[in-house]
Amino acid sequence: MMSASASSLKLLRHHAISAISRSASRPSASQCGAKSLSMNSVRCFSAAAEEEIVPGIGRGKTSTGLVGLAVDHDAVPKMITKYQALLDKLAASDMPPTAQYRINIEKIARFRIKAAQGNLDDPEKVEELCNCGQVEELVVQADNEMIVMDMYLRNRWWELVKPVEIEFNPDPNDDGGVEWGEETPKEEEKK
Repeated sequence: MMSASASSLKLLRHHAISAISRSASRPSASQCGAKSLSMNSVRCFSAAAEEEIVPGIGRGKTSTGLVGLAVDHDAVPKMITKYQALLDKLAASDMPPTAQYRINIEKIARFRIKAAQGNLDDPEKVEELCNCGQVEELVVQADNEMIVMDMYLRNRWWELVKPVEIEFNPDPNDDGGVEWGEETPKEEEKK
């Protein structure tokens, strides 16, 4: 004679096996673009099956591997928007076009926008071209750059940079006539 728990276990196994055999003949949720409604039913919303989702790549990416940075499947369009906002803010500012900060930001933003626009459906290609982290990190970088740009514009830091004369081909034998530990002529005058 079977105990009550053994018979319920046998019944549970029977239901599980029949559910598996029923679902084997139906399309999977990922094949038709729908999420599973229950363990036994999948409802397709289109006749054509979508591309296969590969774990860890593209839409199958589940983790950035960085604490506090969640996967964002819309990061590439967000990149375009945020980097364009940087360019728009620079264009509206009174920062001179010759300021090195402006030159650098414009080059970086234009390059990243171009990389993103050319590879909207391939975030891995955008990451490879930009070579500065994952697309989620590139979005965070744009946000951080906007904060820095606000400070730069508010404080007008480009006005604080003064030209410096640099000797490009110094004479390797000329050490200025000063030995280590000796006082320079200017230091001697101060005494």
